[in-house]
Formats: sequence, C-alpha cells, structure tokens
Amino acid sequence: METQSLASSASASRGRLGISGLLLSLRPEQWTKNLIVFAALIFGQRLFDPAAVGRSLAAFFIFCALSGVVYLLNDVSDREADRLHPLKRHRPIAAGEVSASLALGVSAVMAVAALAAAFWLRPALGWTAAAYLALFVGYSRVLKHVVILDVLTIAIGFVLRAAAGAVAISVPISQWLLVCTVLLALFLGLSKRRHELTLLAESAAGHRKILEEYNPYLLDQMIGVVTASTLVAYIIYCTSPETTDKFGTANLVLTTPFPIYGIFRYLYLVHQRGAGSPSEVLLTDRPLVACIALWGLAVIAIIYRPFGLSMVG
Repeated sequence: METQSLASSASASRGRLGISGLLLSLRPEQWTKNLIVFAALIFGQRLFDPAAVGRSLAAFFIFCALSGVVYLLNDVSDREADRLHPLKRHRPIAAGEVSASLALGVSAVMAVAALAAAFWLRPALGWTAAAYLALFVGYSRVLKHVVILDVLTIAIGFVLRAAAGAVAISVPISQWLLVCTVLLALFLGLSKRRHELTLLAESAAGHRKILEEYNPYLLDQMIGVVTASTLVAYIIYCTSPETTDKFGTANLVLTTPFPIYGIFRYLYLVHQRGAGSPSEVLLTDRPLVACIALWGLAVIAIIYRPFGLSMVG
C-alpha cells in the first residue's frame, strides 16, 4: 500500500510538473508582441466602439494561442540544440519535463481551436491567422536557418498581427503603419541576434547555426539602417496629408519624441546592459514601459481629442 501511495504521489507530481512545463513552454511573457493587434483599433478610430473592442480582444487571444503553438513547435524542433544553450537548456521540453509527443498534441489542438475561432469571427481573420501559422511553421523548419530571411520572417509575423487587428474590425490600415511595424520588428529582431552573439561568444554557432552568418559589426550596420528608417517612416506617417486629413489634425507629429527615446533606450539596454528579449525588456524596464505608455496616451489624446484638444492642427 505504501509503495502504491508513493507511486501515485510521484505520478501526480509529474503530472503537475508537466502542466506547469506546458504553460511555461507557451511563453505567456512573450504575448506582449501580440499587442500590435490593437494598433488598428486605435488608429482606425474605433477605440470607443464596444463591438470593435470585443473583436480586437478576440483577435489578440487568438494570436496568443497561435504564438503558443509556434513556441511549442519551435521548442520541439530545437530541443537538442537548446540543451547546449546556457539559458534555453532550462526550457521544459529541452529539460525533459514535457515530452515532445505531448507538446505536439497540445499544439495541434490549440492550432485547430484558434483557427476555428478566427474563421468564425471573420473569414479574413481566419486566413490571416492561417498565413501567420504557416509562416512560422516554415520558420521553425527552414527559414530560421537562412541568413537575413530569419529576421525578415519574424518582422513579417508582426505585420500579419497588425493586419489581423485591421481585418478583425474591418478597417483599412495605413501602409505607412505597416512599414513602421516591419521596420520596428526588424530592429528588435536584429538587436536580439546581436545579444545572442555577444552572450554565446565563440560557441554561438554551436547553439544556433545561423549565428555564424552574422557578426556584431554587420548587425550594428543593419541596426543603424533600420533605426533611421523606422524613425523616418514614422515621421512621414505623422506628417503626411493622408494622416492629417484622416484625423483632422497635424498634432500626431508631436508624438515623435517617444519613439526616438524608446529606440535609443532599447539600444542603450542592448549595448550597456546586455538586454536581449524584447518582451522581457518591455515588462521590466520602467523607463521604456513609461515611454510606451505615454506614447499610447498621447496618440489617443491627439486622435480622439477627449477634451477638445487643439494644439498645432
């Protein structure tokens, strides 16, 4: 009886460990990336439309689920290499706390449920979600091993999230905002690659083969180009006649100090503090969190003018 009790207790403990490991493998701390879904809600001037808010929230949770699916597939695919990484070896799948078969089974169920919800909400959203999932399945299998295409794929994933937010509430999204999205995503992706290179040093290629195609100098050149392009694109968007006509004000240009500070702050964290994961930085660095929050409030105040604000427009 005592032996059976111990076996039952051990089995229950493994079950709890497996569930906890699965939740960790879904990486909810990374789901902040899906907040880009709400860009269309704000810039499409539907922020105070309850139906639009509900659809945007649904799209957000759908993409959180799809992100979890992608992380599970990626961790299964990379489990052998992750075991050699100083940080990734602690991931539940790499550590053996969650079996590959369980992770694949859960990811299949989540993928079907998320896609079904997306198609039910709006067929265009369903196709966008399917394109996102297909893109990152391709990334996990092939594209992450192709130089430059690896970071471009991640950037396109952000564009698909932004587009999903637009189709979910049936509003057009500015081409300039899509350009800003892809450039900002490239900036974050390249900065993360640089962090990986400096963290792993000479053993970088052994942990991720594609890293041998990069070096810090090359990445710094790319980051410099993308940084300038992101800020120029955002300024052009804010000052374009199309934007002024749409919102009835030229005041959006007043928000440009926030992205300038935010990008410079992130570069400072990468170079001086060794920051890596954008999601982790966005959750832990108070000046950056404050900058993003103030930018969001400024944009909402200018677009919606809740108190009849009129500054330069």
